Amino acid sequence: MTIGVPSQSALLAIASGLVRSDAPVEPDADEARRLVLDELSKPHYAAAQPTLFDRISQAVWEWLQSLTIAGTGVELSLLTVLLIVLAVVVIGAFLIFGMPRLRRRSTVTGPLFGVDEKRSAAQLRTSARRAANESDWTTAIEEQFRAIARALQERTILTPTPGTTAQGFASRATAAFPAQAQALREAATAFDDVRYLDQAGTEAAYERLVELDRELERAQAVLSRRPERVGA
Repeated sequence: MTIGVPSQSALLAIASGLVRSDAPVEPDADEARRLVLDELSKPHYAAAQPTLFDRISQAVWEWLQSLTIAGTGVELSLLTVLLIVLAVVVIGAFLIFGMPRLRRRSTVTGPLFGVDEKRSAAQLRTSARRAANESDWTTAIEEQFRAIARALQERTILTPTPGTTAQGFASRATAAFPAQAQALREAATAFDDVRYLDQAGTEAAYERLVELDRELERAQAVLSRRPERVGA
């Protein structure tokens, strides 16, 4: 809306309403102009004007409403435009970041400490809990340690190779998780004790592995550019 410059008579009429009723005389033209400008400069007049955000929003809305498919004259609805933008964002995310990590985790298989292990970390944890519920601490410790190794493999932090020992795995894992170095070495020793030395597993040893697994899940790994392949 365009506001023109008020005439002298209009300014006098407006200013007359702005002057106190006990004023001795009506204002002249200069005084009337000053009174009107002072009145228009008050905050509630400025607040009534559209903000920069309002003007930008209106311009974007009008642009969206004006979109058509080139050469056809077919108008695109706002919902159609938003779906197109969403599709472009999703495709761009796949191109930049690749498939979600959850999908990569579900396809990890391979040998783990002498066993051709096809189960995921979640499945190994379930097996360990089942053994623990039956007080089979030896099996619970073995399954829980494998779950720890498989979890790091699924997170692309470490990649155990055939022949990797528990101690070799723990040694390499400490580089990615230095704060858990002692717990990793103790976990590897607990695994070796029940797996190779025929020692009886204990509930306490199993619970320490469970806690280590939780800590590693929460921890941020110190990573190199490529997943480290773990040998003996």
